[in-house]
Amino acid sequence: MIGWKLKLWRSVGAAATLSLAAACSEGGEAGGEGGDAAPSTTAAGGEAGESGEAGENGEAGAVAAAAGGESGEAGAASAYAGLAGDQLTALRLLHLKGFVMAASRIADGNQIPEAGVLVQQGLLEVYDLAPDQFGSLNADIIRSAAEGGSVNRAQLLQRLRAAEGEIDRALGALSEVDYAIATARMTDIATGLYQNVVQADFVDPIEYQHSMGAALAAEYALERGRDVLRQRNAAAYNEAAAEASRFTALWRDANAPERPPAYREVLAQGSRVRLALSPYL
Repeated sequence: MIGWKLKLWRSVGAAATLSLAAACSEGGEAGGEGGDAAPSTTAAGGEAGESGEAGENGEAGAVAAAAGGESGEAGAASAYAGLAGDQLTALRLLHLKGFVMAASRIADGNQIPEAGVLVQQGLLEVYDLAPDQFGSLNADIIRSAAEGGSVNRAQLLQRLRAAEGEIDRALGALSEVDYAIATARMTDIATGLYQNVVQADFVDPIEYQHSMGAALAAEYALERGRDVLRQRNAAAYNEAAAEASRFTALWRDANAPERPPAYREVLAQGSRVRLALSPYL
């Protein structure tokens, strides 16, 4: 069953990539998969100046195309736009960390092969597309955590912890990272991915877990920047932390429930996170 799921996911990802490429050639409309996608795209684009890299339009365009990154999944391309240097590397690392965090949550429920598949998806969708943009990350440690089908629960949990630790180490090696921007961008990715979860006649369990991981990574990014952000504005940090906690709480189950929150709920709460972060952006 897991092999079938991964095969299906790869087919969908390939189709999405072709779709994104076609959309980009038609005037860069890749972000608009529906009227509700506009807030996320606009918000992310508006942060180009916040990174201090907005003037590098040529690089921003290339980054956005690579970020289609997520095999064309909604939200990723616009979230990467305008970033460069350590800020870009940090977002890539956090994006990958989201898959590992989601896998850890799945593994806690003893779904070992499924957890390994999630890490595989993160490597294929995020790392393998731009392996030279992950700083000092040792990807072999992450790949080890993708072997869910050949290890037991305790072994996989240990490997997942090692993978998270390695990503954290690579993040720590960066010097110019604004974690308020990183939190906002990961929130955009989570919101964009969730747009594909609740369909007219089914719930997409894969996109549910991908968006859950992005939300968890957004909250982690905010926590990682706590000391610096509290020094800048303690009240704003406390408000942002509360809203980020409410955001991740929308993914109350590790696996997609029959009736997950509506996209508008996730979009609205993501907007509240961004609003709380606005004093920093």
